[in-house]
Amino acid sequence: MNLIGSLVIILICTTLCDHLFTRSGLPGVLGQLIAGILIGPAVLNIVQPTTNLAEFAQIGVILLMFMAGIESNLSQLKKYFKPALAVAIAGVILPIVVMGGASFLFGYRFQEALFIGVVFSATSVSISVVVLREFKQLESREGATILGAAVADDIIGVLLLSLMIALIGGNDSATVGNGSGLARQLLFQGLFFVGVYLLVKWVAPAIMNLSKKLLVPTSRTICAIIICLSMAFLADEVGLSGAIGAFFAGIAVGQTSARKVADQYIEPIGNAIFIPVFFVNIGLELSFKNLFSSLPFILLMTLLAVLTKWFGGEFGARLTGFGQKSSRIVGTGMVARGEMALITAQIGFSAHLLAKSLYVDLILVIILATLVAPLLLRWSLKGKKAV
Repeated sequence: MNLIGSLVIILICTTLCDHLFTRSGLPGVLGQLIAGILIGPAVLNIVQPTTNLAEFAQIGVILLMFMAGIESNLSQLKKYFKPALAVAIAGVILPIVVMGGASFLFGYRFQEALFIGVVFSATSVSISVVVLREFKQLESREGATILGAAVADDIIGVLLLSLMIALIGGNDSATVGNGSGLARQLLFQGLFFVGVYLLVKWVAPAIMNLSKKLLVPTSRTICAIIICLSMAFLADEVGLSGAIGAFFAGIAVGQTSARKVADQYIEPIGNAIFIPVFFVNIGLELSFKNLFSSLPFILLMTLLAVLTKWFGGEFGARLTGFGQKSSRIVGTGMVARGEMALITAQIGFSAHLLAKSLYVDLILVIILATLVAPLLLRWSLKGKKAV
């Protein structure tokens, strides 16, 4: 099937699945992912992975990370900095240590075990936001802490991902084992992060101010996308993931007056076609051939994915003065994974940090943990309401 036909089927299936999942109170992103599994080689085999779809998916992950950067509310993080940072750090360390250690005991190499921990250190706050809004707790102390911790979580996760790809991954295999090549690569990556600081502080505000003077109806959106794609390109050139560059580009644009304008017009572009293709493309890569042999690993990792984030978040909240019930809300609010974990796993797979079979297992664990998360948060919020 050609690209146009594949896109028609993908958009029909993702729209229907997204609607059904959202109507059921589940994350729509899971509907898109399951649509890819259903129409892909794992089940119906209607659409197969192709290079063209992979390119669409790459643009999708870049736009998704760019929007995540734009939506990273740094002022929220400053307001609840202490509890949010404590929750984020505890919720990052525990999955890395426990899930990484468990993976190592299953026989995976150290770098694979470590990367598994990094994958599950991320929180998908969008899922928790739906539940918090349902219980009118979004502006509460617990809700604000969850949102602030998720911002810190994403930034810590992206930095860890950057570090791992810089040290043990990357696209240029010639640098592996070559001390001078690796040193040069690390130097360029260091310069990249210097450039990120300059972008946030001066370059992005200057470009977005200039965009107001251009006699083009969509000049601000165009300039925002130029910043996004330029940072993605530069990140890729220095051996990082383009998605990482896009994330920091989003943070830079998000600190300017163009935040709402860029968000208003870029989000529909991404959500209409590129982002659904990204999640479907993940589903197209899945196979259930070795499901039963992997079942013990999948079930244990799902349990640990839930417990490490829950207890890590709850412990961080207790350290900063939250009561038992409030700490439980914060802990269960941090359990959801979703798109950030999927993106991290996909980047690791693309950078050859994860084998295909392990990548498939991790996607299944992310799906299962994400399905459990809203149920746990509802339970903890009902416990608070009943008091």
